Amino acid sequence: MLKKGFNMADNIKEPAHYIANKIEPIDFIIENNFNFCEGNVIKYISRYKRKNGIEDLKKARQYIDFFDQKRS
Repeated sequence: MLKKGFNMADNIKEPAHYIANKIEPIDFIIENNFNFCEGNVIKYISRYKRKNGIEDLKKARQYIDFFDQKRS
């Protein structure tokens, strides 16, 4: 059951845990030509306080490790 005033389309296009920042992560990632792993690190770090906490930080660490492995 959806909460009153909740719009699924808005949550998909502009999730609250991203639009709370001055710059949305997707815009920052695209403008700066970050690769997949770098983009995911930015995504997870930028939302960890408002979404999944430590779990998001662990996901960011995993993408840092992926990036490091591919560079080696």
